[in-house]
Amino acid sequence: MRPQCTTHHSLDELRTTLRRLAHRAGVEPDLRSRLVLSASRLAAGELAAGRPVSLEVLPSPRVEAASLTVRLRLPGADAPPPLSGLPLPALDAPPAGAAWTVPLPAPVDAAAPAWSADGAAPDPVALLEEEAAVLVERLDALTREHRRLKDELSETNSGVLALYVQLEERDEQLRKAHGRMLHRLEDALRPPPVRAPGLELAVRYEPAERHAPTGGDLYDWFRLPDGTVHVTLVDALGHGLASTRSALNVTHAVRTLALEGHDLRTLVARAAEALADFDHELMATVQVVRIDPETGDLRLANGSHPPALLVRRDGDTHFLEAAGRGVGFPLPGSEAVVEDRLDPGDLLLLYTDGLTESRRDPREGERRLTEAARRHRSLPIEEVPVAIAEEMHTLILHSDDTVALAVRRRDDDAVRG
Repeated sequence: MRPQCTTHHSLDELRTTLRRLAHRAGVEPDLRSRLVLSASRLAAGELAAGRPVSLEVLPSPRVEAASLTVRLRLPGADAPPPLSGLPLPALDAPPAGAAWTVPLPAPVDAAAPAWSADGAAPDPVALLEEEAAVLVERLDALTREHRRLKDELSETNSGVLALYVQLEERDEQLRKAHGRMLHRLEDALRPPPVRAPGLELAVRYEPAERHAPTGGDLYDWFRLPDGTVHVTLVDALGHGLASTRSALNVTHAVRTLALEGHDLRTLVARAAEALADFDHELMATVQVVRIDPETGDLRLANGSHPPALLVRRDGDTHFLEAAGRGVGFPLPGSEAVVEDRLDPGDLLLLYTDGLTESRRDPREGERRLTEAARRHRSLPIEEVPVAIAEEMHTLILHSDDTVALAVRRRDDDAVRG
């Protein structure tokens, strides 16, 4: 095939010539359709304005690397045409035009030329049908590939969904196992209420974090050999398991010292002395109370802990305050022992600061506590600390572990019954 140079005044004429030349050169139908469409887009504006365009078709000088070079020139254009977004990318051909280099398929016979001999002009309609058939075949292939990928994606999604369901089931099993473990740990750390004739006891514990119900607020209650009920309330610095360990150390030390017969006033100081070399970072407030179930006499020692609240049967209230410093504080120990008496129907409320210091003003918390305790003092004992804690926590400015422990002396008729 010899180089061809033609001038065209219409778009149909340009398309027909370029399509025939590309066919004679052996350009694949798909590339041929892209080439014709790209040249038509660039020349359409010039031809519509009545300005002719020229077309040059040049064969490759080397047979072993056969290609076809097509140049479109726009002599009347004021500026080079935009070449971005064409179906077949083009290079700029100054002063105004574009150039394409289209690869040709290798000849079946290596000795044969890459270009076919000149012959009769093929029918443009037949060439269009050939290009359309190739495009339809490619579209069908893309449709089949899309369907295959869609099926694979559906299978993958089904597998992912099944795996997600399995993971959800496993996660639920782990949550239940974790909850059972934490409840067992909590039960082990928090002893059940003491059974003492004449007294009713109940407790409410709320962790600062729901997923870590083993904070630094712990209590311990037991009966001494003489029948007296002993209660220890501890609030160790921090949260989580580390503070739980510190609180356990304090409650165990106080229990050991109490069972050894040490005086109530010395328990906080002796516990601090016993733990000084054991846990150097331990800081905890401590409150210890002893109640005689028969007489209702109570004695209270304190180390930096919030005061206990005594609610009389008639609704009168007052706090039992004893000066002192907790374990880990300078000069630990209770400076005095407060003595009072629980009459039948009276309620004693022990608590940690999470109950009253959830607001900016602790005094406001104490005032609200007295009002809540007065309102709920006659409920069944197991409901008293729950109702008080729920009312106090209707507004929380900062979360903290909370213990609310209630001791109520039963009336004489109930004791005899």
